[in-house]
Amino acid sequence: MSLINQMKMSVLAKSGNEAFVRSAVAAFCVQLNPTLEVINDIKTAVSEAVTNVIVHAYEEPEKNFVYIEAELFEDSLSIIIKDTGCGIKNLEEAMQPMFTSKPEKERSGMGFTFMQTFTDELEVSSETGAGTTVKMRKYIKKAEE
Repeated sequence: MSLINQMKMSVLAKSGNEAFVRSAVAAFCVQLNPTLEVINDIKTAVSEAVTNVIVHAYEEPEKNFVYIEAELFEDSLSIIIKDTGCGIKNLEEAMQPMFTSKPEKERSGMGFTFMQTFTDELEVSSETGAGTTVKMRKYIKKAEE
């Protein structure tokens, strides 16, 4: 698997930046000529990962960052979303559908489930007090030209 292209960026963990990151990653993957369905899957997964950072990672999100890396390969897009926030105390519990650590914010607890559903590979690592890293991969079959 050879690397075709790579991008890195960081944005403040503000809710207004979620749409920007989602669109930026989707635009980046267009180089592989994916179907609209694949682009929408990528946008959904990225949106969930960034929203998790904004809602859960920081006490003062607007003063902290979401870090985004994307790499294009011949057949796939690799996406890494990470933060340097509070981390996840119980990762196994957090990965369960319907679990939320912020029920008062009317969160559905489906973020990781959506990421898993809309990507082909999902790996989450977290360290309490040091942040969380979400790695996703989406295999891309080229749209008919």
